[in-house]
Amino acid sequence: MRVITSHLLSQSSVNPAAVALLLTLCLGFPPWTLTCPPGCICTSDIISCSGCNLSRLPLDLPDYATRLDLSHNSLTAIPADWTTRPFEWLAALLLGRNRIGQIEADAFAVTPHLLHLDLSSNNLSALNSSIFTGLTQLRELLLFGNQIAQINPNSFSGLHSLVKLYLSGNRLTSLPVNLWDGGGPLNLTFLDVSSNRLAGLDVRILLSLSQHGGIYLQGNPLRCDCALLALLEYWTWKQYRPLLDFKEDYPCRENVNPKVNCSLDEEVSNEAGSYRVDPGQWLWLTCPGFVSPAVKDPAVFWVTPKTILSAAEPSAHLAVLPNGTLEIRGALLEDSGAYACVAARGRHYDPDVSPEVNVVVGNMSSVAPSGLAHRGGGEHFNTAFTTLASCVVSIILVLLYLYLTPCRCRENRGGAPGGCGGRAIVLCSDPRELESGQRRSNGKRVAFLEPQMEDCDSTGAKSPVINTSQATTEGILKNGSRTVGQTLTDSALMV
Repeated sequence: MRVITSHLLSQSSVNPAAVALLLTLCLGFPPWTLTCPPGCICTSDIISCSGCNLSRLPLDLPDYATRLDLSHNSLTAIPADWTTRPFEWLAALLLGRNRIGQIEADAFAVTPHLLHLDLSSNNLSALNSSIFTGLTQLRELLLFGNQIAQINPNSFSGLHSLVKLYLSGNRLTSLPVNLWDGGGPLNLTFLDVSSNRLAGLDVRILLSLSQHGGIYLQGNPLRCDCALLALLEYWTWKQYRPLLDFKEDYPCRENVNPKVNCSLDEEVSNEAGSYRVDPGQWLWLTCPGFVSPAVKDPAVFWVTPKTILSAAEPSAHLAVLPNGTLEIRGALLEDSGAYACVAARGRHYDPDVSPEVNVVVGNMSSVAPSGLAHRGGGEHFNTAFTTLASCVVSIILVLLYLYLTPCRCRENRGGAPGGCGGRAIVLCSDPRELESGQRRSNGKRVAFLEPQMEDCDSTGAKSPVINTSQATTEGILKNGSRTVGQTLTDSALMV
């Protein structure tokens, strides 16, 4: 290879591209990993071509990048063949602050592992059904600051992993109908549609989304009907952050609109609390704090543990009656949980009145909180019996510790005076058994514990050696070593 390269370099008609190819082959790297587009910065796994005044995407970009920044340029379109090689490692693609008005079908099929796509502040006016094909792992999609007025119902059908979707600052008049269908995003928990042209919204969809994440609606010309008032009142009670953070940007922010009469001027119903019903029975839940409706079909929604219900869409098992009452037909064990009544209470709205009620189907002990599986009675009995037995054993051990008669110690063999070892001395606390040589000083006793051979039985006892001390708790043992004693009162000797 060295000879071939030297021969090529010696020729006057040598091709520079061929020489570069030979050199890179000698180094063991493919040629495109050594090139970086003019004006771009390539460092480790990041390629930044931001602010390079590019009017078209550069060809043969290095494919080792995990982050590709093409923002702040003059790009107008993203063709399907904008790169000749797939970006297997690319996780973030930044195309914001350009002039992109067209994206061809399958343009992002070469980035199968993309997690973050930024198309903000461009000139997009519509999203077709195949614009995001192949982005099955995408989690964040930024489309704010465009001119989007139309979204194909299947535009987000392949984005199964999408979590955050930014659509603020566009020209939307309605939300995508199939945005939350089975073929669309299954884990969407963040939706920003602020500063659009939204007027009428499906409150059921908004309630469903707000149960799992955040939806931002500020800056839209929302129509202040009873359904929207009910939604805003419920979010206010729930202290819903997307509403509280931008409360001044909602047209119905005061929760009271004199032009909208959602309730009659009657006494407020305050029925709330907990309900218990046996399985199979029917149950009627009165909407807390809601008065008789002034319209035939009031805007009342019930947030159940499983779904969102309204009078317009009843089910065979649950139904919302014209007066706002929720009817549970044949209660099941899985119906247990919290139920929230979302209704426009108007001037009767009181933030301190909870719109939620709790339902228990079956015995209280058979229903576990938070929808967990219920425990049987035998398990409760075993738990209670074990706790009681543990308490009894603990009390017996304490009594034995306090009142157990200490063992008495014999003298050492050979008649030499001895005593109990350190462990036995703990129980030798009767003052009448102290040796005659003990003395008191200043109303205190100082006990010196001397390790000795233990020789105990149940008939005799020998008290520990007690010596007096006036100003110190140190004593000298027989072998000359010192040990620290413990000062005790006359009333009790405790070690």
